[in-house]
Amino acid sequence: MTGRLVVLASGTGTNLQAIVDACSTNVLAADVVAVISNNCDALALQRARNAGIEAVCLEKEQGEPRRDYDTRLAAQVSQFNPDYVVLAGWMLLLSANFLDHVGCPVINLHPALPGELPGINSIERAHSEAIRGERARSGVMVHFVPDEGVDNGPVIATVEIPVSAQDSLEDFTERVHEAEHKLLVDALIQLCN
Repeated sequence: MTGRLVVLASGTGTNLQAIVDACSTNVLAADVVAVISNNCDALALQRARNAGIEAVCLEKEQGEPRRDYDTRLAAQVSQFNPDYVVLAGWMLLLSANFLDHVGCPVINLHPALPGELPGINSIERAHSEAIRGERARSGVMVHFVPDEGVDNGPVIATVEIPVSAQDSLEDFTERVHEAEHKLLVDALIQLCN
């Protein structure tokens, strides 16, 4: 059985690329059937086009309430009949209007361990804490998104990443991104198989 994935991405799409590469080499028994971005300039959309995957830009209209946008987004996603929606660098919180109507599990990737550093700039915050001597490790998790909570759904997989005051932000960020790519693909293999 092959899983149908819709990936939501707001930025460069490096995690999307890891998924696409795993699918194309049959490491992951799935197909990315669409990539949707809230940012029409997102490199993720170009990565999708380069791979022959439908790329959809669905920007939030000025003044549009979040719940109205999420209703439009759910309708767009549902057209592709996904088995899973994967948030791979999706930079908007999803409301119940999306989660209750999309019709399949939603998976999120977050660059921190469960219960730690929810929200944006988690990598930078972990690095700052390490410099202050308050943190010796961070990590990455993949989790389900069952409700409007921020980075706190049931955990699918995690990996710890050491961090110290001697690490540059660039080196630490690179280690986190490498861990993200592997963990996300491993978690999707677990789910799709």
